[in-house]
Amino acid sequence: MQITGNDVLIVIDVQNDFCPGGALPVRDGDAVIDPIHNLAVKFGHIVLTQDWHTPGHSSFASAHPGKKPFEQIEMSYGMQTLWPDHCVQGTRGAEFRPSLGLTRAELILRKGFRREIDSYSAFFENDRTTATGLAGYLRERGLTRVFLAGLAYDFCVGYSALDARRLGFEAIVLRDACRAIDLDGSVQKMEAEFARAGVVLMESTDVLG
Repeated sequence: MQITGNDVLIVIDVQNDFCPGGALPVRDGDAVIDPIHNLAVKFGHIVLTQDWHTPGHSSFASAHPGKKPFEQIEMSYGMQTLWPDHCVQGTRGAEFRPSLGLTRAELILRKGFRREIDSYSAFFENDRTTATGLAGYLRERGLTRVFLAGLAYDFCVGYSALDARRLGFEAIVLRDACRAIDLDGSVQKMEAEFARAGVVLMESTDVLG
């Protein structure tokens, strides 16, 4: 596949807390880094996202007495999975994985910093209406096709891809450059959403040629 100046690689949440040893580790999370590095050399434009939660964030199980991680509760914006405390602003867990060496990234977009609402997608908070500003940034720069990699495939990567399509961008998820949580069949559900929305699944080899 030919990568052009209108393409952008969006690397989602490759942070210590989502990697082995972190507060919310994705199985084999570190394994995304080598394929991401291989892909990055093909792209003139790279964006990184960073989960950036306040202490006591409403998506943390610890903020809801009697609740445990991975339970669901009803929030004002719909159902919310409760997570272990993770990616708290200014902590080591919120830092990018040290082996992620994407010094050419042009933008680091922080999300999930509003205490009362979670943010999976790089484009919107979980109410599906509060924008992060990423769409405007991409449009201002003439970037029309997004390639997504990172953590986790069935949550933050997946919702970012779906929102990219909803906003009129072409969206390609690089499957081998992602790892999944797979909570209660979330991978299968997300891939069904991809099919409906027109999200394209590829391997990094399809881009590298």
